[in-house]
Amino acid sequence: MAAVLPIPIEPDRHACLLALNNAHAAELSLLSAAEFGRLLGQAFHAVRIGEADAFLLAFDQAADYVSPNFRWFRERRRRFVYVDRVVVAAQARGRGLARLLYDDLFDRAAGMGHDRVVCEVNIDPPNPVSDALHDRLGFVEVGQAAIHDGRKTVRYLERLLATGKEVPYRP
Repeated sequence: MAAVLPIPIEPDRHACLLALNNAHAAELSLLSAAEFGRLLGQAFHAVRIGEADAFLLAFDQAADYVSPNFRWFRERRRRFVYVDRVVVAAQARGRGLARLLYDDLFDRAAGMGHDRVVCEVNIDPPNPVSDALHDRLGFVEVGQAAIHDGRKTVRYLERLLATGKEVPYRP
């Protein structure tokens, strides 16, 4: 079997990856094609695995992004890489694709001099699969917030990179 590696998201894959995103709108957020293209255009890291098995989209602190979760980190951290969305298609789950996407991001972020990767996970509505993944990857909670007029509650998570304080991966 050939090695599975994350590759950059090309324009001809936007439609199928947008469909994957929107199939998981409760966890991520519904996007139009124009919004998806705009996010990809300013991403620090935007990669996929397979045709549309999985993808990850991340921004650094310099992005022009209006997400309340991104803003939460911008107000509290000088420099960071923010994971905006990571999703694995139902038929591709259980193959370690999310871990591969994150490992690729950790390498890129550290290589560009970043010392932390941050994200949020829903508390309400709950997302236990994402909670378990981020726990295994060594993320720790650094805050919580109610967003979207209280319709959603999130936990803010952080993983330190290559600082001597790095939290090891826990299988």
